[in-house]
Amino acid sequence: MSANDEKTRKGLTKLNLLILLLLLTCQNSQAQENMLSALESPIVFKGNDSIAYRDPAILFHENIFHLFYTLVRSEDSLIYSYTATNKSADLMHWSSAKIITPRDQNLNFCSPGNVIRFENEWILCLQTYPRPGLRDTDATRYGSADARIYIMRSLDLENWSEPEIIRVKGPEIEIADMGRMIDPYLLEDKDEKGKWWCFYKQNGVSMSYSHDLRNWTFYGHTESGENVSVLNEHNEYILFHSPSNAISIKRSSDLRIWTDWGRPITLGQDQWVWAKGRITAGTVINLKGDPRFGKYLMFFHGSGPNTEQEGDFDKNASLGIAWSGDLLDWEWPGKASK
Repeated sequence: MSANDEKTRKGLTKLNLLILLLLLTCQNSQAQENMLSALESPIVFKGNDSIAYRDPAILFHENIFHLFYTLVRSEDSLIYSYTATNKSADLMHWSSAKIITPRDQNLNFCSPGNVIRFENEWILCLQTYPRPGLRDTDATRYGSADARIYIMRSLDLENWSEPEIIRVKGPEIEIADMGRMIDPYLLEDKDEKGKWWCFYKQNGVSMSYSHDLRNWTFYGHTESGENVSVLNEHNEYILFHSPSNAISIKRSSDLRIWTDWGRPITLGQDQWVWAKGRITAGTVINLKGDPRFGKYLMFFHGSGPNTEQEGDFDKNASLGIAWSGDLLDWEWPGKASK
């Protein structure tokens, strides 16, 4: 073989490799497109006149989505809140709802924040939302000052322990003196492995830390809306929270100084009757590294057509889904066609 023939062969080999790489890239892009474009509606679960789906939390584990949320429904003319869960492999077909908390208006365990892996257990954080005696004909009533935050434990994501209160203000503070607190979220420290933070709604968002999830130290608070979820991205904490309407973002490198980032996220609210009253409770997971998605996924709930104050709080609330490549610009099923 001449020197020119050898150069030609090597050139063709490089060209073939380049073509193969381009084909694989196109296939991965198509896989991402197909997984999310297969969704026909931004609504995951639709509420109605007697049911509300609120406060989603999401775990993606071993190719299965585990969706936890507040299930509010009227039973015997009384309003009860539960924490429930469903599973899906494709975001379209979901298992039947499984309620994992008791029926008790004095507790109303709800608003799951997220699920983490701690030692050999799964840990779910959630809250109580006491509304004793609330009837489905009563005006909107929010949870009492006795609302506190809890965790539940599981070995298999199916069977859960009894809720146990977490004393995030420290062991010296009596439970009765902890103050109203809701919407917990757990996140490992970005710099210190084994140190866990609990974010929760009290005086804006408050923060406490623990190394064993039993003994907690209060750290401080910053201005924020409710339903906080937090990502650890590029050596920063990215915090999603809900003001009166929309989902907003803050960023911090040290949990002390926070700066607002981006515009309030309202997604397709101007076109969605089911979310006309309020968009809120956004929780985000990073699936950019998974070629089937390649995006950040957000789950949220929308209330409508009326505002929550007008009555669409314990009914007509639905869970929705959207996605983004940069956390600033968001897409959802049907957006491109509008």
